[in-house]
Amino acid sequence: MTGVNDDVPDGIPADVPDGIPDRVSDGVPDGAPGDVPAGVPADVPGRAAAGLPGGGPADVPDGRELLRVEGVTKSFPGVRALDGVDLSLRGGEVHVLLGENGAGKSTLIKMLSGAHRPDQGRILAAPGPEGPDAGPTTEPTRPGTRPGTRPTTKPTRPDAPPDGGLREVHIRSAQDAERLGIATIHQEFTLVPGLTVAENLFLGRQPRTRLGLIDKKTMRTRAAELLRRVRLDVSPDTPVAELGIARLQMVEIAKALSLDARVLIMDEPTAVLTSEEVETLFGIVRELRAAGVGILFITHHLEEIGALGDRVTVLRDGRSVAQVPASTGEDELIRLMVGRDIAEQYPRQRPDRPGPPLLRVRGLTRHGRGTGPVFRDVDFEVRAGEVVGLAGLVGAGRTEVARAVFGVDPYDAGTVEIDGERLARGDVRAAMRAGLGLVPEDRKGQGLVLDASLQDNLTLARLNRDTRGGLVDRGAQRRRAATVAEQLKVRMSGLAQPARTLSGGNQQKIVIGKWLLADTRLLILDEPTRGIDVGAKVEIYQLINELTASGRAVLMISSDLPEVLGMSDRVLVMSQGRLAGELTAEEATQDAVMELALHTAPDTDRARPHETNQDKAPDTDHGNHPDKSAMEGSDVR
Repeated sequence: MTGVNDDVPDGIPADVPDGIPDRVSDGVPDGAPGDVPAGVPADVPGRAAAGLPGGGPADVPDGRELLRVEGVTKSFPGVRALDGVDLSLRGGEVHVLLGENGAGKSTLIKMLSGAHRPDQGRILAAPGPEGPDAGPTTEPTRPGTRPGTRPTTKPTRPDAPPDGGLREVHIRSAQDAERLGIATIHQEFTLVPGLTVAENLFLGRQPRTRLGLIDKKTMRTRAAELLRRVRLDVSPDTPVAELGIARLQMVEIAKALSLDARVLIMDEPTAVLTSEEVETLFGIVRELRAAGVGILFITHHLEEIGALGDRVTVLRDGRSVAQVPASTGEDELIRLMVGRDIAEQYPRQRPDRPGPPLLRVRGLTRHGRGTGPVFRDVDFEVRAGEVVGLAGLVGAGRTEVARAVFGVDPYDAGTVEIDGERLARGDVRAAMRAGLGLVPEDRKGQGLVLDASLQDNLTLARLNRDTRGGLVDRGAQRRRAATVAEQLKVRMSGLAQPARTLSGGNQQKIVIGKWLLADTRLLILDEPTRGIDVGAKVEIYQLINELTASGRAVLMISSDLPEVLGMSDRVLVMSQGRLAGELTAEEATQDAVMELALHTAPDTDRARPHETNQDKAPDTDHGNHPDKSAMEGSDVR
């Protein structure tokens, strides 16, 4: 383990669009404020910061400069991922890096953490905690390096003059970054499932006894201290494989804190956290900032920027196009990020009158193992042409119900019907034949074959239809895949590109496109926009509109409550494994949803349409209400 995403081969971009030109054609003429000269950092005192768009230069914190990127360029075959990016980070600041999926954020982060090397430009850093010569140094890359090739570098003289206290470095590995005091919390987890929490926290850095043996007692003690710091109530001896996504993220954060880094890079750290966990993380970040740590913070949640950030650097199409204060309004940040104004964040086009029921669920129940039912007596229907949102608290059972409806997980009682035809229990193939599709919460682990091509992923759900006499019609597959990729505006180098090399937003488009090619009539979307930038979100919302306008339907599960309210025609709220109530679009407000989500006896006050008073369960539980902060969704804070 190196602390970086080792499953991405060196030289393959993770977030790059196809065919990016040397200059961005976004309506900003050459020489306008949008053009930041390569090699001129926009935020170094005495440089041309005032020429940046977005309200003038950001306020530069007073802390010592720890890290600077000047005119960095990175190309892969056929694609320029970074094109003259400038950035600086000072001690005691939270510098937000903002941009669409595919803007180059991941490539830049991997460069700073040692996974990629720049073709041109340079990286400067303050001497690391292990001494002034802790990090390797390199001469500036020669201009004109051919894209897609590695530049030839050689060490500089040890007495090379510093640049404002910084010296030029070449970060070849995660160990180099660590020696320079740079730690990275990657969006993709780097934990080893077969090891315990403590073993993961100190992997490769285990404390030793005088005899050279691993000091497990000391390791567990230090691990317990780190876990308390991030308020994670798990034992250091817990196997990582037993933890959920949110807890895995907190372990990753604890691991980064164990390095005592001076520069901390956080890539989408709040994407899978509850609001309570987000507040815990924000408290940790503020403590680190007060201690003089420089934090590079990547997020797609715009409301987090003003709450936590000091400055914002905006990337678009691989270029740093603006640096603005963190107090900049959301509309201006969106315009800088996507290069255009977005008139409406949730552009739902609601039908005048929904069609007949496509999906009908009755009495769906799944028994738990000694802790009560996973879900019980769940009844609802989804009609043609409508979007039905499913909201609830952590552990309410929303994802479990969706997986049971699709046949992935078993259930013990109840029925699922499509167009009045009952589906076999636990039969995914039958669900697909009936026109159901599922975009899972974990798109990488469950929605994609990461090492397969985009063409193979897009056509996977209709493989049987494309096969004749045991042979796959690859030509027909290619034509269909190209059509849907163009329809969804997937940013790619070609259909042969491996799915793992796409950005998160483009990966999500591939998962959705797979079900479009399968002629899905009812699509279940579980966290459809998690970790996706605002521009890609709007594109997915427009796709939802197109689906429902064609007579299809969507069941949407989301932890982003404003998203549920903005895009749903009806909202179903689950609480403790039961359906607490249903709200129309007009009735659905954050307060109304929270009131139902916090209800401990869901059906004492609100009977379902087919239910009689005799069918209601008695109200026997009057305590132990979950806290509002347990609401899944970083937007409910």
